[in-house]
Formats: sequence, structure tokens, C-alpha cells
Amino acid sequence: MYRSHTCGALRSEHIGNQITLSGWVQKVRDKGFMIWVDLRDRYGITQLIFDENRTPKDVFKAAQDLGREFVIKVEGTVIEREAKNPNLNTGDIEILVSNITVLNSSLTPPFTIENDTDGGDELRMKYRYLDIRRNPVKNNLIFRHKVSMEVRNYLSKADFIEIETPYLIKSTPEGARDFVVPSRMNEGQFYALPQSPQTFKQLLMVGGMDKYFQIVKCFRDEDLRADRQPEFTQIDCEMAFVEQEDILNIFEGLTRHLLQEINNVTVSEFPRMTYNEAMRTYGNDKPDIRFDMKFGELNQVAQHKDFNVFNQAELVVGIAVPGGSSYTRKEIDKLIDWVKRPQVGALGMVYVKYNEDGSFKSSVDKFYDQEDLKQWAQATNAKPGDLICILSGPADKTRGQLSALRMELAERLGLRKAEEFAPLWVVDFPLLEWDEETQRYHAMHHPFTSPKTEDIHLLETEPGKVRANAYDLVLNGNEIGGGSIRIFDKQLQATMFKHLGFTEEEAKAQFGFLMDAFQYGAPPHGGLAFGLDRLVAILGGQETIRDFIAFPKNNSGRDVMIDAPSSIDKEQLKELSIKLDL
Repeated sequence: MYRSHTCGALRSEHIGNQITLSGWVQKVRDKGFMIWVDLRDRYGITQLIFDENRTPKDVFKAAQDLGREFVIKVEGTVIEREAKNPNLNTGDIEILVSNITVLNSSLTPPFTIENDTDGGDELRMKYRYLDIRRNPVKNNLIFRHKVSMEVRNYLSKADFIEIETPYLIKSTPEGARDFVVPSRMNEGQFYALPQSPQTFKQLLMVGGMDKYFQIVKCFRDEDLRADRQPEFTQIDCEMAFVEQEDILNIFEGLTRHLLQEINNVTVSEFPRMTYNEAMRTYGNDKPDIRFDMKFGELNQVAQHKDFNVFNQAELVVGIAVPGGSSYTRKEIDKLIDWVKRPQVGALGMVYVKYNEDGSFKSSVDKFYDQEDLKQWAQATNAKPGDLICILSGPADKTRGQLSALRMELAERLGLRKAEEFAPLWVVDFPLLEWDEETQRYHAMHHPFTSPKTEDIHLLETEPGKVRANAYDLVLNGNEIGGGSIRIFDKQLQATMFKHLGFTEEEAKAQFGFLMDAFQYGAPPHGGLAFGLDRLVAILGGQETIRDFIAFPKNNSGRDVMIDAPSSIDKEQLKELSIKLDL
């Protein structure tokens, strides 16, 4: 028997018991006549004591040779600890060891296996199996498991069936780039790894499985960032015989359930906002509504003087920064430098201090009087003591720049509190978006998204004005889920493909199987997919997903631990009929 208890289980009521523990050596403290060892496993730490007078000599000598991360098995007696440690669950006891077995020795780890480690990101990713031993990563993975189980329990109780869909599928031209897999048995042909199980879950609805879900791996060959990996996990869901309201209600319920069970937070409201309203008010389609700083459009009150920067701009827009009037000129100059960085791209920033006495001081006092600035304050909902930050230029670009500034200021002001949760539905997205490079429309979500019924007539004449029956669930400024009501009529789907630039032949070649299925009694259906990695990170009080994934890729999409991707043997390439010009 390797262990009778785990390293986090023993308490004062076990004093006098004979026990067996196994685990990793966290730390050794050798005082010559007495040795203390912290023994660690997934469940906690227990202190071992080796006493020159009470421990067998061979056992005492073996303890002297122990190093960090040795795997050992000990037998001994639970005794009361003289110097108790209130920071440990096992801090009232220790184990007087009578026997020890070294199960495996260890090299000195490349970084300390402690909460606050001295290992950098790349080093810890190279030795991820060691990093997982640290409490922060270990606890994140346990936390992820807990969230996944709550999702499964909730959906199962709501009559959803978990069904697996294929990983080797057909490549399609829409969406992000596919990861492709060559087929040895079908020379010159390729599978693709799924970006989502979209068509399969729709086929399941045709098959009568009216409530489907799957916690599933998906793959996209695209640029990476802190909240994106080339392989990621979705909570993928689909329902038949539903309208948008049905789907919003069920997944509002799931989100409430998770917040209550995981974070002990009760959320009463899930406000709804149209895509246009979100862009106009916050400059992006996933606004963080834990704090205010709504956009105030200033064209009507700022384009009547001789300030050409504003007069020539498509949009003049500002936000009120709480308490910002106390900023020094140096601090404001740093803000201006921040918005002028290439990542943001603004040419400059106009500011107005709304002083506590009700007066105004601005960087454009030469052009605008106190009455003008008062109107700016009203438009941005500024109060005495605030700072008004104003950007101008092309509408879409300027909104994006001000959105970035809003989030940066909220971070600096401590307004993005991890323990606060503010969900939001964003609805009525555009169905199509124009791509200047290809000179054609692309689906904003995917080609199977249904247009709003009342907008279908615009498809032939003004396709850019058609709204989608689509919705995103936003939590704390992050999109955690998105979905739509799907097209289930073959003719409407064919019309959609036409507007996306597909010929009839191309549509049949790519999606003929789905069009054929629609001829056999396809029900109305729709769904939603949560990004599990991102959802878990936000529920865990973070926005970077990497520490909630057991074996993540780095920012270049590489697994530095196993050194992947890598080249493969020439014979393997030959079998796959692949020739590389190197």
C-alpha cells in the first residue's frame, strides 16, 4: 500500500494512528539531530519529522540524502506538532517516520515548485509537468474540472444529450484557416480538423436529437493572443423547435448556475444591447459594463468653431474619466502618448478638466469657451472632478481607439474587479460584412446563420443592412459565448450561399450534404457555443487562458515541451504523397 491517507487529510483527531503517505519532497530542513521534510501531493502538505533519538538509524540516514522532488513513501505515527502552522490544514500534526522508501529520485528542478516560482513563462512551459505540481496551476486545472462538471450536470438535467462528432472532416473556405490532415489512403486528399462541429450539430437536429451538447476540442490556424490557442475547447450546444428567446433563456440559466455554484455570486440581470448600440456606446461588440464611461458623441457641439481637427472628422467622441481632473499635465501627456502608440493608432487626444468648482480647463481653450465645454460635459455625462478625453477621425477607427483607451483607464483605476460579474447579451449583429480585399460579402458569424425574418427582403437589394438572428453572451468585457438561429430552409440557404459568392456548383461541392438533409424535414433550430477556456479563466478571476489549460501552446503556437510542430520523416512524407521544396 502506497498510502493510507493523502498529504492533506490528517488532523489532530488522527494523533496516535499508524499511517502511510506517499508524495514529493517539497522542502528539507536539516538541523543535524533532527530533520523536517514537507511532503506534498495534490491534496496538500504534511510535515514529516526524523528524530535522531526516535527514528531508526537507517531511516534517519536516508532522510539526510533526500532532495527536492524526490518521490518517497513513508510509514509512521501521527503526533502533535509542537510549532503549529495555522496556514496548513495539516498544521496541527506531523508524522514521526519509522520507515522510508525512495520510490524515485529527482534532478534539481529548473525552477522552484512553489506558489511564487522563479521560473519564467517559457521555462515553465518547457517543464509543464513540473509546473502542474505548483498550487496555482494545479488549482486552476481542478477549477476547470469543477466548471465542466457543473456544465454537464446542468445540461443533462435540462434533457441535453452529449454526442461526439468527428474530428476528421472536410475543409471549407469560410471562417479562419483550417488545420489540414493528409490522407495516406486517399492520395492527394486532405481532412480538416474542425473549427467547430457546426454542420454536424445541425444534422443531429435533422436526426431528431433535439437537445445536443458536447464539450469538444476545436482547431483554428490563426494568429494567437493571450485568450486564444490554436486548439481550444467549446461547450457546443444546439436545440430544435426553438426561437432566439428560448436559447437566451436556457443559457442565461446555465451562466447563472455557474456563477452561483462556482463563485457564490447571484446575478439577477442579463441586459440586452443591439450590436449597433454597443458599437456606438462602447466602441466594441463585447463591452465591459462593470463600470460606466459611456461614449458621448460630440459632433453637434464641437464642430461649430475654427478647430479643423474636429471639423474635418467623421466622428468626435469622448468619455468622462472619474476623478481624472486631478491628473497632472505629465500624467495626461502619458495618456496621449499611450493612444498614439501603433497598437492604438490615434493621432492625438483633446482633454478637458472639469474642475470641482464647476469650471473647465481644456487643451483647446483657444477655440472653445466655458459654455461649449459644459455641453461636452453633458454629452459625456461628466461630473465635477472628472477628466474628459476626446478622440476624432473616421468613425469606426475612432470608436475602436476610444474603446481601447476606456479599457486601459478602467484597468488603471481599478474598475475591472475580478470578483464582480456583469453579463450582457449583444444581439442583432449584421448578417454580412463587406471585405475590401476580396470585394465581396462574408458571413459575420457563419453561412448557416438565419437573417431576421423582417430583413430577408433586403438580401437582394441591400444585403449590408440585413441583421442576423445572432447573439453573443459577454461577461466582463469578454465574449464567452455566441450563437444564432440557423437557416433550415434549403432555398434560403442557397440564397445565402449566393450572396457569399458561391456558385451553385461550389455550394453543392462544399455543403451539398447539408442541403440534401434539409429536404428531409429539417426542424427550426439554433444554438450557442461557449468558449470553455475563456469562461473558466474569467470565473477564476483571470483573462489569460493559458494557466487553465494543462498543456498550452506558446504565443507562436508551439508546444515547447514536446517541440511541436516539427518536421517528419521523409518516408512518412512519401507515403502521404507530399513533396516539400526545401
